[in-house]
Amino acid sequence: MDAEMLARIQFAFTVGYHFIIVPMSIGLALMCVIAETRYYKSGLESDRAASTFWIKLFTTTFAFGVATGITMEFAFGTNWAGYSRFVGDIFGAPLAAEGLFAFFLESVFLGVLLFGRRRVSRKVYLASAWLVFIGANLSALWILIANSWQHTPAGYRIEGGRAVLTSFWAAAFNPSMGPRLVHTLAATWITGGFLVAGIAAWYLLKRRHTAFARRSLVAGLAIGLIVSAAMPFIGHWHALQVAEYQPVKMAAFETVYRTGPNAPLYLFGWVGTDEAGAPAPKGLAVPSGLSLMLGLRPGHVVEGLDQVAATDWPPLQLTFQAYHFMIALSFLFIAIMLAAAFAVWKKKIEQWRWLLWVLVFSIPLPIVAAQLGWIATEVGRQPWIVQGLLRTSDGVSATVSAAEVATTLSIFVIVYALLFVAWMRVFTRIVRKGPEVEEPAGVPVGPLPAPAAGPAATSVLQASASTSRQDDSGGSSAR
Repeated sequence: MDAEMLARIQFAFTVGYHFIIVPMSIGLALMCVIAETRYYKSGLESDRAASTFWIKLFTTTFAFGVATGITMEFAFGTNWAGYSRFVGDIFGAPLAAEGLFAFFLESVFLGVLLFGRRRVSRKVYLASAWLVFIGANLSALWILIANSWQHTPAGYRIEGGRAVLTSFWAAAFNPSMGPRLVHTLAATWITGGFLVAGIAAWYLLKRRHTAFARRSLVAGLAIGLIVSAAMPFIGHWHALQVAEYQPVKMAAFETVYRTGPNAPLYLFGWVGTDEAGAPAPKGLAVPSGLSLMLGLRPGHVVEGLDQVAATDWPPLQLTFQAYHFMIALSFLFIAIMLAAAFAVWKKKIEQWRWLLWVLVFSIPLPIVAAQLGWIATEVGRQPWIVQGLLRTSDGVSATVSAAEVATTLSIFVIVYALLFVAWMRVFTRIVRKGPEVEEPAGVPVGPLPAPAAGPAATSVLQASASTSRQDDSGGSSAR
């Protein structure tokens, strides 16, 4: 392989690897806010322990995300010098803002969450949890401002072979930024909902920390169900924007070759060719479905791949499959969350152990869907690294050899594999240990009253302490 292809593989690997962590990090930040708000209102020790538990998981994931995110910015200047020169004036502001107004905000107040529980008031601690959550989402905002500009450039002029910023606000609020931001953040919250629900389901299966697990399961299902149900509407909004500003990408999503009305919408299939040799999917389709989706009428004209040269087509098979598998998973999420919510409503969730196992094994599925979404989005933009302005082949560094890129790629694979193992060990150790303190329902916060005179009162207090320990650990049988 040549240096360009290796550079593309390396960047795809580092970005994709980093984006395993990002959805979990933002999703866990939301759960930290929910848990700490609950503790602020209740004052119960069990709610404090739950909040601390989620903060630990968030911190572990956040640290791993930082470690895997640094290499991407270095790759701009090493493997993608042509791209860096072209977009440097545009990207400087949002990337600097991400560091100053998002990463530092998140990091500073995460320090308060880690070390300030007994040093600041509960109100300040709650505010810190909210600021960490806001910082995590602001980080996504600034990165998506930069990335969306590549898809729908605005607020610039070309000067000396470079894109020069003419309007920060036009560039920041480019046409694709809004739907892409909402779509991405919704995906991260779904990831958080499934992660929380899956961990809670595992505790219920093991009959450990059951009171904590029941509360967390309800929170995870609420997040997952609400946002999963909203995702088809968010996706539709995004699809309308893509059809308007990147019609070739939309045509690639459904492999529409000929421009015209009555474009079908495929549920699944495989990209082949028709009798004339033009690309055409083969599979199950809704007649005129794409025209109806984009224009609300079968006669709506959908622009096809025939409007541009074949050299300007993205890889059709990969784009088609990534897009359709992502959509299929989004409807699977709704089904899983509806089933689990129904089981909770009927008070059958702990008896339907098969459904608990479904929740456990569904933890990675939203991450898979997010990866497929990014593949569809970024591969569907090819061969452009900046839509209509700069080709990917023109953005690669001319002086970096294939051997050098292959060497760094190999190092990244090894180091990232070791980092992943280390993160998994820490993450699973926290989950196995569970919340450090959990009081059974109805036990007030604070020390037990002094025993009254006589052996009977002492026996009652000993029995109460034993019950508390068993509820927290799940009893000897669980161990």
